[in-house]
Amino acid sequence: MKAVMLAAGAGRRLGIEHPKCLLAFGSKTLLCRHLEALSAHGIHEIVIAVGFRAELIEEAILSAASSAPVRTVYNARYERGSVLSLWSVRHILREGDDVLLMDADVLYRPDLLQCLIQSRVQNCFLVDRAFEPGDEPVKICVRDGRPVEFRKRIAAGVAYDFCGESVGFFRFSGSVAARLAARADFYYRTGLHAEPYEEAIRDLVLETPEAFGFEDVSGVPWIEIDFPEDVYRAEREILPRLVD
Repeated sequence: MKAVMLAAGAGRRLGIEHPKCLLAFGSKTLLCRHLEALSAHGIHEIVIAVGFRAELIEEAILSAASSAPVRTVYNARYERGSVLSLWSVRHILREGDDVLLMDADVLYRPDLLQCLIQSRVQNCFLVDRAFEPGDEPVKICVRDGRPVEFRKRIAAGVAYDFCGESVGFFRFSGSVAARLAARADFYYRTGLHAEPYEEAIRDLVLETPEAFGFEDVSGVPWIEIDFPEDVYRAEREILPRLVD
């Protein structure tokens, strides 16, 4: 199993001059925490889609503790939608391996990854049902045990049993990863460059909901870092609950 991490964005809402994955919490950056956790869980290769200040990430990789090889893929159009970062790693998604796809701007307890890697669900979402409603969280709607919608804004007519927030970590089989690469190709060819990468995943969910499942990680500490208030909450509420 290999990991593909999306870390190309500039994080302008935080007003920082370096990639978000280089934010430090405690004594470690998010990137350092990712690489340590992935290595500890037996991931055999880590690929990072980079863009904004890519050289800083590459420098950090050289000093990171990772038993798995790490390489980067450069997305020159990182200022557009994140679907272009997904497109930049399309060749990785077509190599036939099971893939963990990850946002790089998440602080979490490592057993979150363990839950995903050890799941019996081959194509798996992580769902947190204890989330704050609003337009910012990417939501997963579940009906009869299957994801039926995956978006920030859920249309009024969607029928579901419950809704949760996506952690931004996914596991895909080799065949579904290849389908995802094909969808990224479609978005690139048709000029839909401003779309978030989640839209490509959503397309697959709507086409074959029976191919996907989820693990409920409600109660496991994690946070996505998008705004200054997220940094504050990460330091005050999440970091004390992590075990380094």
